[in-house]
Amino acid sequence: SGGRRIKRSIFIDAACVRLCTDEMLERFGRMELLKDYIGAKLSEIGAYNAEHDLAEPINGRRLTNLGTFRAYITEYLKKNPNIREDMVLMVRQLPATPQGIPLEIYCFANTTKWTQYENIQSDIFDHLYSAVSRFGLEVYQQPSGNDIRTALGAERKNADII
Repeated sequence: SGGRRIKRSIFIDAACVRLCTDEMLERFGRMELLKDYIGAKLSEIGAYNAEHDLAEPINGRRLTNLGTFRAYITEYLKKNPNIREDMVLMVRQLPATPQGIPLEIYCFANTTKWTQYENIQSDIFDHLYSAVSRFGLEVYQQPSGNDIRTALGAERKNADII
């Protein structure tokens, strides 16, 4: 087929998933890859919400930081010259696990050469790992020994203050 499949997930910490604020939507709307998406979704959601009783905001539809990040990844991959446009490309949310919420990237590199494929895949994930915080999200990572030492140190300092 002339392409090699990329099928890998980024695990998002579920504790940081939230509804988008107006400030977040304004910032996301300034991102080149999200301009059209944000405009279209706000129109669609606005029309839906106008037709329904929204005495409580949770009754309406709203964008989330996770869904918006998923849309960003999709557009990022569509614009990547190393990804096959004529083959399946999707970013989907898989069932949550104890390790977080998996966002699976499924697409095809435009080469079958192993080293080029690995570089393309690495470049994509380097970018996504660095971009995730722009959406108020965090990658899930099991606590390391250093995390535990830091937490215990903070707990000891707080105990000394009391």
